[in-house]
Amino acid sequence: MSQVNEALQIIKRGCDELLLERELIDKLASGRPLRVKAGFDPTAPDLHLGHTVLLNKLRQFQELGHEAMFLIGDFTGMIGDPTGKNVTRKALTRDEVIENARSYEQQIFKILDPEKTLVMFNSSWMGEMSAADLIGLAAKHTVARMLERDDFQKRYSSGQPIAIHEFLYPLIQGYDSVAMKADVELGGTDQKFNLLVGRELQKHYGQAPQVVLTMPILEGLDGVNKMSKSLGNYIGIHEPPYEMFGKLMSVSDELMWRYIELLSFQPMSQVMQWKREAGEGRNPRDIKVLFAREIVTRFHSKLDAEGALADFEARFKQNAMPDEMPEVTLAGVAEGLPIAQALKQAGLTASTSEAMRMIDQGGVKLDGERLSDKALKLKSGEIVVAQVGKRKFARIKVA
Repeated sequence: MSQVNEALQIIKRGCDELLLERELIDKLASGRPLRVKAGFDPTAPDLHLGHTVLLNKLRQFQELGHEAMFLIGDFTGMIGDPTGKNVTRKALTRDEVIENARSYEQQIFKILDPEKTLVMFNSSWMGEMSAADLIGLAAKHTVARMLERDDFQKRYSSGQPIAIHEFLYPLIQGYDSVAMKADVELGGTDQKFNLLVGRELQKHYGQAPQVVLTMPILEGLDGVNKMSKSLGNYIGIHEPPYEMFGKLMSVSDELMWRYIELLSFQPMSQVMQWKREAGEGRNPRDIKVLFAREIVTRFHSKLDAEGALADFEARFKQNAMPDEMPEVTLAGVAEGLPIAQALKQAGLTASTSEAMRMIDQGGVKLDGERLSDKALKLKSGEIVVAQVGKRKFARIKVA
């Protein structure tokens, strides 16, 4: 039983909710490898560290001897997950889904053991389902139960439309668990409703219900919003080593511990030791360096991590510019190119308004000098080295 308790402690690390713990203990005590499911809709080509929270948990199950089933929702991806949406989500085309799915297959093995991972596509069974089969599936759930979902309830109460196909999404995600005979399903806290539908459908189909384990939604670099590429607060797993390292070092000392708990492979005994040392006066920056090196090594290499650390020390301790940076040529205009437009077009800011805001905050430098003149215009033939914040550089040439 001590072995089961040890496994349970590893599984529960960082998790938000476990339904039902007693059922999981019984499944672990059976001694057989469990079928552990985690599903991702390929709605974008690249994964970020927020996505890897689930992958890390799936890896832990692998290391405990269980079967990891990575589900690529190529069928559900064409519906669009309505979770958390206040409008009907735009469905992806089949070509977009296939392209993104290929990218996912390449990226997940940065974390998961390919020899112990079963990659599955829900089009394998949903594509074979007839219209009559789908109607039969829909008959196993009620509209009242669907409207218990917070996002559906809000949209219905406020008179915002809910398309019929959106009701199918939780049913199909739930049916995936039936088709895969899942013992455990992992998901973010926002997926709880869908995961519980899986439990109910398994009962309808005569299967033992899966255990549901939800993981927290990782905050982005701003420490407030969910990590998201659209919000610009993300760390992509394909980003260059120096960029990934610098972003991790920019995480606040308070948020650092949450990142470590959810993203590090260090045992909790080591994490607790770091916390004790920080409480006794150790600089949190030293711990952050260890964590950043671990993450960069995982997604790149140990050599890349050492190089990223050296680059970080040079740029942030000595205020040096990187040896290599993007070179961008922008089209000039007769009256001169406004600096805010130049920063946006060079990819250093997401918008001209963000560029203006960064200038106001003293976060923009040209050729190493802090810029305060928002009205500055770059003339044709001019070349400048622009820096936004601590990590973004570009050599801008105006044609």
